[in-house]
Amino acid sequence: MCRILGSFAAGAAARADRPDPAQLAAVSARQRHGGPDEHAVLTGPGWSLGCDRLAVTDPCGGQQPYRLPHLPGVLAVLNGEIYNHAELRRTLAARGHRFPDRCDGTLLPALYVEYGPAFAEHLDGMFAVAILDLRPGSTRLVLAVDDMGMKPIHLHHDPYDGSTRFASEIPALLAFEGVRISPRDDSLDTVLATRTSFSTHTALDGVSVLPPGATAFVRPGAAPVVRRRGPHRSTPVGDTQDVLRHEVRRLAEAEVPVCAITSGGLDSGLVTALAAEHARETDAPPLHTFHLAYRGRWPDSEAAYARSVARRTRTVHHEVAVDPDEIGSLLTRTVRHLGQPNADPITLSTYALFRAVRENGFTVALTGDGADELFGGYDRMHAALAVPAGTDWAGAYADALSAAPRLLREHLYTADYRAHIADQGSAADRIEQELRSAEAVGEDRLTAMTAFETRWRLPAYHLRRVDHLSMAWAVEARMPFCQPAVVTHARGLPTAARTGKRALYEAGAELLPSAVLRRPKQPFTLPLSAMLAPGGPLLETVRELLSPARLVLGGKVRADRVQKLLTRHLERPSHHDAQALWALAVHELWTEVVVQGMRIPTDCAA
Repeated sequence: MCRILGSFAAGAAARADRPDPAQLAAVSARQRHGGPDEHAVLTGPGWSLGCDRLAVTDPCGGQQPYRLPHLPGVLAVLNGEIYNHAELRRTLAARGHRFPDRCDGTLLPALYVEYGPAFAEHLDGMFAVAILDLRPGSTRLVLAVDDMGMKPIHLHHDPYDGSTRFASEIPALLAFEGVRISPRDDSLDTVLATRTSFSTHTALDGVSVLPPGATAFVRPGAAPVVRRRGPHRSTPVGDTQDVLRHEVRRLAEAEVPVCAITSGGLDSGLVTALAAEHARETDAPPLHTFHLAYRGRWPDSEAAYARSVARRTRTVHHEVAVDPDEIGSLLTRTVRHLGQPNADPITLSTYALFRAVRENGFTVALTGDGADELFGGYDRMHAALAVPAGTDWAGAYADALSAAPRLLREHLYTADYRAHIADQGSAADRIEQELRSAEAVGEDRLTAMTAFETRWRLPAYHLRRVDHLSMAWAVEARMPFCQPAVVTHARGLPTAARTGKRALYEAGAELLPSAVLRRPKQPFTLPLSAMLAPGGPLLETVRELLSPARLVLGGKVRADRVQKLLTRHLERPSHHDAQALWALAVHELWTEVVVQGMRIPTDCAA
């Protein structure tokens, strides 16, 4: 697991110059938190390729960028884990390739030479890979990410000089000279309508993210050409519990300490139970589990459920207690690390939880992310399935994704911004269109929703958050539900089995406490409404960020109506009003921290 970076220039003038070492050092410094163990950058005329390494597989080997003496001119860097690397190494060795160590990424140059751009189709894991092919006559940069988008690559192509730059994190990418900082005009609407940017967009003009399961090809002087690959071939064996057990056991194997995140819900509980089972059967030390709560008495605490899972599975349980007075600082740090606004308050809890994981000596953490998307677990899915045939359900579904429903958004916007969004179209409009189009060609609603959730929302909203905020503390988050075998199994289940996570409840019946199986679904987050109530620890931070002077300067929302919304929430605390206020505040803070002069210190200290 690492952070990667690079640049690829064009033209005779560009090829004559090496990239500035000081600039590359600044890029690396902004994502060094994710790769504290080793650092290296190679450069040549018109190109650079670098890595900040978190040593997980073969910690003493695997120096990046990867180079093999018998394959001159092919360089590679990897962020992530390739779980089938031993099998691939045997195949490549049989074809005459030799490797200096056991690191998973060392085989990438040989894999590329054997299969060309199709090399990524052979990878089973979570990965963001950059291959630089400098061989005469075939010079190009090839970028690839895994099928689910667990490991991101952020791109910037300069149409004026033809150069392409990439990095694992947006703040690092912005340290490249020539990458201009310009927020998209629809960034505020996107945050309110979908909580974060979906598709290949980010909140910044000119900065894109490679979509899940895609490979990008960059020729000298040309813009990246992005192509979607077919899914990694996998043949799951057994029922849901069997398939998940196999993936959890694979991902629980590491040469560094492994723990599990236990929220107290079904998804993380299943991962915890199966990982603890594996530890007992292999005579490994007991599994350690981590749960985060906030000091004091707050509604919707899941701590008791997490303790119940830990007792049932016999883990060494860590209940991390965060002081609410720290929340203002946590907010600034999460916005800084994410590089673009994400309006889910879960970001603060995620950041603080992985901090505790690292401070307790763990480098790998197993999580339950991805289950709701694959197994139909969200309330908005249940509601959409209940809408009668012939009735519009896509609009209500899109509104359920929002931080502020459409009517509230339009009420808060200035007349000019409301007209601009109406003319350009909202992110919510594009979601509704995609869902209606899927249904129009014969897809059932659940399949249409699952396809949208896994293709666009899961990578942007959850996986990018988990990647950035775990790596902020040099922790590798592994997600069994996002592995190809589980994805293939889930998509092959009958509709009834993947509605309301029925298949997962059946898988957990003998593994988890009945109280956990009976409890209603609840997201792992912080009690936002209570913390924004009078006297709450978030109130003054949000009040300052939403001051009339700041909002008037921005020109997108009516300050008087935002103040009325805040007053209404203080008089009658509401989760929906709190979420809208939070999204506005996060966007405002992002504008201040990232956009206005890019006030991110070059060390981007955690």
